[in-house]
Parts: sequence; C-alpha cells; structure tokens
Amino acid sequence: MKIGIFDSGLGGLAVTQGIVKRLPQYDYLYLGDTKRVPYGNRSQETIHEFLAEALSYLFENDCQLIIIACNTASAEALRKSQQEYLPANYPERRILGVLIPGAEAALEGHGVERVGVLATASTVESGSYERELLRIAPSVTVFQQPAPLLVPLVENDGLKYVEPILADYLAPLKVNGVERLILGCTHYCLLKDQVRRQIDVPVIAQDEIVPDKLADYLTRHPEIETKLSRGGTCDYRVTDLTKSYHQFAQRLTGEQIDLQLTRL
Repeated sequence: MKIGIFDSGLGGLAVTQGIVKRLPQYDYLYLGDTKRVPYGNRSQETIHEFLAEALSYLFENDCQLIIIACNTASAEALRKSQQEYLPANYPERRILGVLIPGAEAALEGHGVERVGVLATASTVESGSYERELLRIAPSVTVFQQPAPLLVPLVENDGLKYVEPILADYLAPLKVNGVERLILGCTHYCLLKDQVRRQIDVPVIAQDEIVPDKLADYLTRHPEIETKLSRGGTCDYRVTDLTKSYHQFAQRLTGEQIDLQLTRL
C-alpha cells in the first residue's frame, strides 16, 4: 500500500520531494486539488467536504497513510477527519498533518519562549498553530503574521519582487523578538533561503522537518509501516492541469514533474 500526500494545489510538492528523498523505498501517490485551489477563502464546512472527497480518492487508490500537506486543510479539518471520517470509513488507515511537526520542531531544545508563525491569513485566523504550540508548551508566547501576498508571488514567478514584501511581513516578528519562526505554508518552502537571510533565528520549513517526523512515526508504528509497499514509485495527480501548473511544479521542485490529470 502507498503513502498518500494531499494538498489543495501544488505547494505540497515541496514536502513530497523532501519525503521521497528521505524515504525513497516506499510508493507514493500525490494528489493536488488544483481545480479548487485555494482553500483559504472557503468555509470550514466546504473544506471538510473537499478534504473528505480527497481522502476517499486516496484511500480508494490503495493508500494506507495520508499526509495532509495543505496547512489550511490541516488547520480546519484534520482533527475532524481523524475523529469522524476515519472511524466511519477506514478505521485501519491513518491521516497525519503538518502543523504538529512544525510546532514540535519550533519548541525543540530548552527555554524557547517566543515563537513566530508566518502563514496565510486563513491559517492565522484558524489559530491552529497557536493551539498546538500552547498544548505542547503552555507558557510560550505566539506571534502570528498573515502574509497574503506570498503565495500569489510564488505561484506567478514573482520571486524577484518578494524581498521588500517579505521584509514588511517579518518586521513585526523581529520587533517582538521571536526565537523561532515557523513557515506555516508549503509554498513558503521556496522562500526559506530569503527568510533566513532576513531574520537571524532558526526557521522551521516543512519540507525539512516533515520527512524526519514521518520516518520517526513509521518507526514507532510498525503496524502501519509493514503494510507499505516498497517499489520506490511516485505518482503525481492533479484535478486540473495547465501549462502554468507544469511550470510551477518545476520551479518549486527543480525537477521535471510528470503531472497527470484525474477526477475526484
């Protein structure tokens, strides 16, 4: 059985690439819901509906474990999917998100008191990162900064314009003296070097931390790991396909990704 990776669009390809490089022996199925991206401006009810359709597709296509790489879907629908969807439909399968690994990585070590989160407006408004950070470390202070312009710049080949906009978004986090910074959107993996040049604290990028967290999870859950097939394949599917999607996938990963059109 495969490891499924879901994103509302193509940003999750960065996380997928990191996972495949860390754990190349397994078989993977990536699903990007490019027909309905972005999820950030949708109601919680609609996000639940879209995610349930994506999960069903991936499970029906032989996935044992699904990583929800979309921060919006993780923030709005992961817990409900784990507590309601799985028991009712696929009780022997598993769903994981990207928020908890990011929160755990930000708090590793001793004495971390001030954590910054740079994310989309919808993820910030959900308060999900703050909840997870406070669950792990109740005394931590969380500073969240919405960055609505970054995803459009990344998707439209606008990185040459990103430096001053990024500086504006990072300024409040610097003023508040954050000691760690979580990049709370998969698209921001493409910006991690620019962020690190502008802020002198450890920066948590999902493509770097999720692969190790997944490897650790599989080590701790042999009942899941032993069901995974080991063909070393990766299948990339999207719900809408254009020339610009091919171009963005190549910019994001630095590789020629073979995207295949599918229907949910």
